[in-house]
Amino acid sequence: MILEVIATSVLDAKLAQEHGAHRIELISGIVEGGVTPSYGLIEQVVKAVDIPVNVMLRPHANSFHYDSDDVAVMLSDVKTIRELGAAGIVMGMLKQNNQIDTTALELLLNETGELAVTFHRAFDELEDQHAGLQVLARYPSIRRILTSGGKPSVLDAKPEIVELIKLCAGEGHPIDILAGSGLNVEALDDFIRLTGAKEVHMGTGVRVNGRALEPLDQKKLQMAAAIVNQYK
Repeated sequence: MILEVIATSVLDAKLAQEHGAHRIELISGIVEGGVTPSYGLIEQVVKAVDIPVNVMLRPHANSFHYDSDDVAVMLSDVKTIRELGAAGIVMGMLKQNNQIDTTALELLLNETGELAVTFHRAFDELEDQHAGLQVLARYPSIRRILTSGGKPSVLDAKPEIVELIKLCAGEGHPIDILAGSGLNVEALDDFIRLTGAKEVHMGTGVRVNGRALEPLDQKKLQMAAAIVNQYK
């Protein structure tokens, strides 16, 4: 059972590790849904913690549609992120019709090397998530999908998460559902118990006052970690 926590600074990363997170998603621009952090931040976070650091690969927050210039930026970024020692990349790209952009995806996967790849919540904009899962399952580098089941809050998508987990179990290679968006400490235990999720992703739910720009809340982190660790 994995608790992944969003970090936007070295302090966030240290607090997340100290208080029980098992993995970090490192981003900048938390209010905008996350963009690629600076190389300096990646380097210092990787040095500061022992738990895996997965780095957001997203050149802008305008959409999940990327032109050739955007893809060139992402190709350059992924090479550097790999060299800086991150454990994984978090990315997702769509065509204008909101289908997975497999051309851009394959170009980037050619550069990820041994990095574990998470396909992020661009997945929630797909009209047919089952078909999208089948597409992503073709690529062994893609280890997990971060999703709220197509809803603004994953707490309103418990049946969808159950179904996605079931579908993942039937695909050709192991691919995990990382459930996130809207999770909070109060609802976490019931959510895990009802969905069977093996990985959960928390952002504002473990921040002071539940606000994106507030610091991580040490007590909430400890409580979330304690709940998750019950299911190990």
